[in-house]
Amino acid sequence: MTFESLLAITPFPAISILLWVVLLMAVLYLARGSAHHVLQALCQAVNDLLNLAVQAITVTEKKLLQRNHEVLLSAGREAKERIIEREFVRIGDSVHRDLASYPGLQRTLSEAITRIDEDHLKAAEAPPEPTAWVKAVDVVAKLDRHDLSVGPLLTDIHQSLVKAEGEALKEYRLSSAKRHTLLQRMMPQWRRIQHTLGRVNKSIDSLLERSRSIDRHIDEYKEITQGTDRSIQVLSSSSLVHFFISGLVLCVAVAGAAINFTLIARPMAEMVGGTSFIGTFRTADIAALVIIMVEISMGLFLMESLRVTRLFPIIGALPDKLRVRMMAVTFTILVLLASVEAGLAYMREILLQDELATSALLRGGANGPANPFMWITTAAQMGMGFTLPFALVFVAIPLEMFVHSLRTVLGLLGIGVLRLLRLVLRLLASTFVHLGTALVRLYDIPIFMPLWIEQRWRKNTPGGADKRKAEVTR
Repeated sequence: MTFESLLAITPFPAISILLWVVLLMAVLYLARGSAHHVLQALCQAVNDLLNLAVQAITVTEKKLLQRNHEVLLSAGREAKERIIEREFVRIGDSVHRDLASYPGLQRTLSEAITRIDEDHLKAAEAPPEPTAWVKAVDVVAKLDRHDLSVGPLLTDIHQSLVKAEGEALKEYRLSSAKRHTLLQRMMPQWRRIQHTLGRVNKSIDSLLERSRSIDRHIDEYKEITQGTDRSIQVLSSSSLVHFFISGLVLCVAVAGAAINFTLIARPMAEMVGGTSFIGTFRTADIAALVIIMVEISMGLFLMESLRVTRLFPIIGALPDKLRVRMMAVTFTILVLLASVEAGLAYMREILLQDELATSALLRGGANGPANPFMWITTAAQMGMGFTLPFALVFVAIPLEMFVHSLRTVLGLLGIGVLRLLRLVLRLLASTFVHLGTALVRLYDIPIFMPLWIEQRWRKNTPGGADKRKAEVTR
């Protein structure tokens, strides 16, 4: 049925439009209750679905948060165990190195103290015994002074006393010199004792410092095992810091690998052919990239053999003899690959010089004098070609940090996305609740005239006002 046929029900189109409007208003008015119920039911159904989605996202967020906490605590516990194990190894080495020689130190101290005691006893100053001349002088002092025979006797006594005094003074000086010699011989013993006690004191201080460090790590380990909020916050911040730092170092390593690739890609084209392609990539580029990847792999295996990293636990669990062999093999392969890269870098410089000479001949010019400083650039390129593979060995350390911290960062990002999605769904659920009311009001707009007539009629009918109040209250 076309629009023209709808307007042809009466001879006058305006009357036809008016009839259709009245008919439509009547239909909408009669279907008002059902329409309101359908609109509100649809909006409520969408609201319930969104609330169910919010509940599901909340449960998923809690599970992801719990898993992220478990990952954080597991990584923190493993890292703290490694630190505590290393501290115990260090304190064991210190005890074995410093305190293992303690019996020898004790014996040295005892011998030094014994020598000092002996020398101290020998260096003791004994008071001189009174000579016999004292008694003689006492007897002479009691003689008669007027006796003529006393004068020569006193003269002889005076001479003998002077001689005895000289001998006593000489003997005293010799005894003092001997005592000073003994005291001087005690000084090295004192210094030796002081040095030994200083070593012991230094060893004890080192052990005390390490024991305090172990106590601190043990307290942190207890907090991690208990899963406290403080430990989780500390581990989260540490994980984020490790992620960004390791990511920065990996970017630097990628730049180094790119420089390494530039050094060997051109001469590799001369070895495997510059016109050979594998898919859309040149075979020479793929070969150079494979060499760099093999070097990085050998570096990873070398770090695993040295037990610096733990990306491959099976390597760290190998017997020590087999692990040392693997270490030697990987290091040998690294040296060979570094030598190959040095040769390729030298070949690159030769090819560059040949290209420059060919370009000069094609331009019609004569070859210029040889550059006397060409060996500098050649040596620099060969040095870079030999050094960069060994520098890429240490990529294993930031790679391990990046891998371990990536799990935590992905968990945090997932939690953030889920929380944002939950917020959006809650807003949508609230929107649909109000949308149902808005759609009911919009539905009533075209039939405002019948509704106004109904309202006036109820108002004039007895009991209509109460009925209307009841409907409004409902």
